[in-house]
This record gives sequence, structure tokens and C-alpha cells, in this order.
Amino acid sequence: MLVALLPGDGIGPEVIDQTRRVLDALGPLGLTYEEAFVGGAAYKAKGHPLPSETLELAKRADAILFGAVGDPDCDSLERSLRPEQAILGLRKELALFSNLRPAKMFPQLADASALRPEVAGAIDLMIVRELNGDVYFGEKGMRKTADGLREGYDIMSYNEAEVSRIAHSAFRTAQARRGKLCSVDKANVLETSQLWRDVVIEVSKDYPDVALSHMYVDNAAMQLVRNPGQFDVIVTGNLFGDILSDQASMCVGSIGLLASASLDANGKGLYEPIHGSAPDIAGQGKANPLATILSAAMMLRYSLGLPDAADRIEAAVAKALANGARSGDIGGSMSTREMGDAVLAVL
Repeated sequence: MLVALLPGDGIGPEVIDQTRRVLDALGPLGLTYEEAFVGGAAYKAKGHPLPSETLELAKRADAILFGAVGDPDCDSLERSLRPEQAILGLRKELALFSNLRPAKMFPQLADASALRPEVAGAIDLMIVRELNGDVYFGEKGMRKTADGLREGYDIMSYNEAEVSRIAHSAFRTAQARRGKLCSVDKANVLETSQLWRDVVIEVSKDYPDVALSHMYVDNAAMQLVRNPGQFDVIVTGNLFGDILSDQASMCVGSIGLLASASLDANGKGLYEPIHGSAPDIAGQGKANPLATILSAAMMLRYSLGLPDAADRIEAAVAKALANGARSGDIGGSMSTREMGDAVLAVL
């Protein structure tokens, strides 16, 4: 099975390196690897954030392990050439529409959460975020108003097929967990959200074993810090999902702990930590590699059919934390490699 390694920018190569060490330590899994440029590194080497050879590799690979993109040197480029367009392009070209972002509190890190330990300790949820629509892919641009003012616009839209597809993914995810699904929208003011809610209700008829509820996004943001234990699976659109999943990361202590999977209709996926490229600490050995290591576990489970290996990684991360492994973002001083070493020691 072929895994495409796309380290990208900033701390991406550092966390991918540690994840590769962990995968190799699992023993023979039948995996082969090919690496390619992506993001700002690709622009500097190839003139485009998503070169044709990188896209071709991603298409023929069985799974993609992705680091991070984002480079301040590229901030002045036109939007189509900025590093972030690489991940948007991969999602679109590979039809990666279903983003799974788990957030679960490690008991050992309750003191790292911004929430009270008794509140944070109850966190065990999955955010299912739609990835191919919403304002990120809608028509956008700059224009002048009738009185000559500059005006930016980004169109938010979903059609019923797009909503139905992600709703089915979320209901199946809830079936495999605790059977509760909360659909998050803003149907009181957005027509896009009203359609979203209507279609989710229609799809729910196929899943009588899942309890469906609805919540406005502003209330959902409040409830994530007030009573996060009430959530099992949350399904929402691209914009709201981006914001809520980052919020969930701080509820469990650090954005450096949260993994993600972006899946197509057949289970092929791109796996990445939800943190960015963190250029301020790149090359300093300060990055926490656990989110990327846990993303690799998701890759083994969801795309490569190796759940036992995934279980071993997740157990090793939990044991390493129980043994006191801590990088700077979770109150310690261990380097990126030392955090990798701590997981390897358990394996």
C-alpha cells in the first residue's frame, strides 16, 4: 500500500519525520512511501503550491499523510499561488468531502485545558465537517460599490446533494459511536443553513437508531466550553466546522493534540494534524508531533484497513503522556524528537 508523504512548510517536515519513525517501529505493515513538495515549499521549488506531480502522486496513493502549509514569504502572492491553495486543491481534486476531527480528553492533561478538569474530562466527541462547499469554494472577489467603496464578497452555498452526502457520513459515524448526532447551523438567519437543516432531517429517516438534535453555531460554541460532554458527533458546514474544531482543540489542552481525516466516498483519505505550519517555531524542535502521529493512526484505521496497528499507536501516545511526556504546548519542555522517542519507547 502506497502512502504519499507531503511534509509541506514550517513544522510540517518535523512532525512528519517523527510520525514516519513511529510507523516504521510498528513492524512490517506492507507500506511503501513516496514524498513530494506541497504548499510554499512546492511554490519555491516548482512554481506552484500543488504541482502536477504532487497531485498525480496523491491520486495514485492509497492514503496521504500531510504535514502543514503556510509560509510568510508567500503572503504577497496572488491567492491562487499561496500555500493554502494546495490543501484546498487536494480536497477538491480528490473529492475529500468528509472531514473527521476527533477531540478526546487525555486524563493526564486535564490541567492543560482552559476548562475546569471536571468539565474537560468529559470531552469525547467527533466533529464531521463538510469540506467541498461553503464560502471557501463559493464565488469570491473584490468589487466597488455604487459610491466607490471597496467591497469584498464570498458566496456561501450548498446544494441538497452536498448536504445529504455529509449527513450520511455523520449518521454512520454516530452509529459507530454513541448514537447521538448534533447538526450545527445558523438556520435562523441563513437560507443555506435552512436547506442544511431540512436535508439533515430528511436523511435522519434512514437512521432511526441515531438521536438527532440541532443547534445554532453560536450556541454550539458556547456549549463546547460550558458542557462539552453532551456532544457525541457534531456535523456542520465548512466554515463553522473549521472554527468549532479549533475551539475543541483548546478544550482538550492544545491544538498540537488533534488529528484529522479527510475522506472521499470510498474511504480514501488525507490525514493531517489540524494545527498550521507555525513558522515562528519551525526548525527549532519545539513542535508537538502527537497530532500527526494520531493522524497516522486514523490513516491506518480508515483507509488502510489496519485497526490493530492504529490501536497500538493510540495506546502508545496515551501511555507516553501518562509517563509524563510533555512538549512546550502542554506544559513541558521536551523537543519534537524527544516526544517521538517517548512514543517509540512505549511501542
